[in-house]
Amino acid sequence: MSSNTKTPDEFWDRADSFIELANKYCDDVKIGQVSSSLLYAAARFNSFVVASSAKDAEEMIREKDAAIEYFTEQYKKMLSENLDENIRNFKVLKE
Repeated sequence: MSSNTKTPDEFWDRADSFIELANKYCDDVKIGQVSSSLLYAAARFNSFVVASSAKDAEEMIREKDAAIEYFTEQYKKMLSENLDENIRNFKVLKE
């Protein structure tokens, strides 16, 4: 998450705790299955976020495309940043 403002440490702590839990699941389940579950959980939670901020179902219908656009763009940006970081550190990851 790059930006001009400093991301609070609490953000990274929460993200790290989700990753730690996912890593634990990888001990017993294939990584792709864990990834699918985590992606589904993010989609389900973000759908709840949108629903929680809407006054009614009609507002959700009106805002659905904008919400999809927003979350898709955020995910694309974060995925790209993390892929770039893994590319830069690829040798370290394989050691």
